[in-house]
Amino acid sequence: MKKSYLVVLVLIGVLLGYIISTSSSYSTYESFATAHSNSGKQFQVVGKLVKDKPMEYKPEVDANRFSFYMTDEQGNERKVNYLGSRPQDFEKSEQIVLTGKMEGEEFTASKILLKCPSKYIANEVDANGFYDAAKSKPTTAPASTTAP
Repeated sequence: MKKSYLVVLVLIGVLLGYIISTSSSYSTYESFATAHSNSGKQFQVVGKLVKDKPMEYKPEVDANRFSFYMTDEQGNERKVNYLGSRPQDFEKSEQIVLTGKMEGEEFTASKILLKCPSKYIANEVDANGFYDAAKSKPTTAPASTTAP
């Protein structure tokens, strides 16, 4: 076998190994229970803010520490410690996606992604939060005016 074929095969093998190793970091959303049973491993957890529990952010003490309570999609509630500043309009979010790991009974998040309500279709959603076209008002194009 030629040396050039061998080099190409090795490069293809390295490329496939790289693709496989990086694709494992793309994960689906998990629950707090899964993160708790795999303590120390990083997960993405999606849920909603528990609005009747306290949020703590004291920038004068530590501007990169924000804590709050969140309920995941299975209904598990945990205290979350975010290693960053409090996101703007945090309490208005419909859904929160955390990236982080469990540390004891608390979830430590290194990243937060907020899904905020749309100001354009707020009146056009059903009771479950899905867009309802029947509630949409037809838009009419503005009357065109022509200069004389």
